[in-house]
Amino acid sequence: MFGLSSLGRLVVLPLLAGALLVSPAQAKKNSVGGVYAISLAGFKIGRGTLSLVMQGNAYSAKVTVAPAGIGTLFSTGKGGAEASGWLVGSKVVPSKYRMASQAANLDFYVNLNQGSRNIRSMEVAPQFKPNKERIKITNRHKRNAIDPLSAALMPVKRSKDSFGPKACSRKLPIFDGWTRFDIKLSYEGTKEVSGRGYDGTVVVCKARWVPVAGHRPSKESVKYMAKANMEVWIAPMGRDNVLIPYRIAIDTKNGRLLVEATKLTIDGAGSDQAARR
Repeated sequence: MFGLSSLGRLVVLPLLAGALLVSPAQAKKNSVGGVYAISLAGFKIGRGTLSLVMQGNAYSAKVTVAPAGIGTLFSTGKGGAEASGWLVGSKVVPSKYRMASQAANLDFYVNLNQGSRNIRSMEVAPQFKPNKERIKITNRHKRNAIDPLSAALMPVKRSKDSFGPKACSRKLPIFDGWTRFDIKLSYEGTKEVSGRGYDGTVVVCKARWVPVAGHRPSKESVKYMAKANMEVWIAPMGRDNVLIPYRIAIDTKNGRLLVEATKLTIDGAGSDQAARR
């Protein structure tokens, strides 16, 4: 069994926050909350929560992950992350990001100060051990990069086809404090779902993890992750330009990792209400 915090550093935390399409011009306050079940090969191993508040073009988000089910019997880890910043036009401009987690009796901590989509300063623990093979992180890798949680905020312009291929057509340049990687999304199609707080259509995006720096190319885990099948389902909640995650699936060597909403709530949705329970 592998640590949830390690997996979260690569994939889960960036995606668990969801694909949230928000309009910077929307001045009213909106809050979104979600509870997610995390399973591996059909066995429940964890539980995640999502909290997002949007006020005008400012956002604050928080996500947590903790063991559940058989995950309590193993060192699956626990932790969380929070981020804040602004939406400027079609770009996400983060300000702060903090992540803390624990797995296998080790503590992990990241504190990033950001501006103009650049990493300005950071605190990270523990540090990687020196290794000649590791692709060195340079200042270039910290430019035009955003933290994992803020990377999940995806502004798009309102259009008839915004809930379709445009929702998935993007590359997310992410720096998590240890590594720089991209998450490339591409459109797969749509599905109809019901229950768990939403009834309607979801957009299915295929996801691919692309290592850039901070990794060791010869590591089997890096090679596997670069080829692993991943997908995320995103659903409109409250407005036609606000989407949050409904389901995330990642094929791992230990079986399929599934992160799926069990409860979604939204406040301040206005007149364009989505079906909720």
